[in-house]
Amino acid sequence: MTPAFSVRGLTKVYGEGHSAVHALRGVDIDLPKGEIVVLLGPSGSGKSTLLNILGGLDRATSGTAAFDGRELTTMNDRALTRYRRDHVGFVFQFYNLMPSLTALENVELVTEISGDPMAPDEALRLVGLEERTHHFPAQLSGGEQQRVAIARAVAKQPNVLFCDEPTGALDSTTGRAVLQVLRDVNETLGTTVLIVTHAMATAQMADRVIHFADGAIREVVENKTKLSPSEIHW
Repeated sequence: MTPAFSVRGLTKVYGEGHSAVHALRGVDIDLPKGEIVVLLGPSGSGKSTLLNILGGLDRATSGTAAFDGRELTTMNDRALTRYRRDHVGFVFQFYNLMPSLTALENVELVTEISGDPMAPDEALRLVGLEERTHHFPAQLSGGEQQRVAIARAVAKQPNVLFCDEPTGALDSTTGRAVLQVLRDVNETLGTTVLIVTHAMATAQMADRVIHFADGAIREVVENKTKLSPSEIHW
């Protein structure tokens, strides 16, 4: 089976000369479809840079990255925009919801530009917010706002869901609830889920854990004893 992503010799350098920052240093990895993958490492280790390149938000300096056999690193801006629109959902640490729109309206923003979206109320039901559809972000808890952000991301039924520190602003109880939603999305829709985090606890529920340090992959661990989010030791 063609992997979700195939990466070879990927580098990313910011700046030039003595001030150059080598964010990625020759990354090689294949990521299978349908898994929950955690990119684990401290701040500045390169994990978010890799996520941004795979998500079509940034460009590599050298090397190749392919999605489902299609080369991303040679795509022009228009092709990358189509790739993000048709195949990718994003969830960030800070929810980026429109404060003047209800939960339902925030999700509708995405479905209006998607090719084959699910109904917005169905997306909110998937994340357990069917009773909060007409509430504004200010009327929702942090965990509920993050679940709206997840519903917005999955409503267009993406092949891949990129999550950058999705529990970073949440307490442990709420964080477990958000991770359970990500697990449900993975199992219900078959979505490949990539989670960037520095929290070792999140790695306990992943199928695969990629350890980053200094712009390189130090270890890839296939998790044979993954826990449900409710069992995670925070």
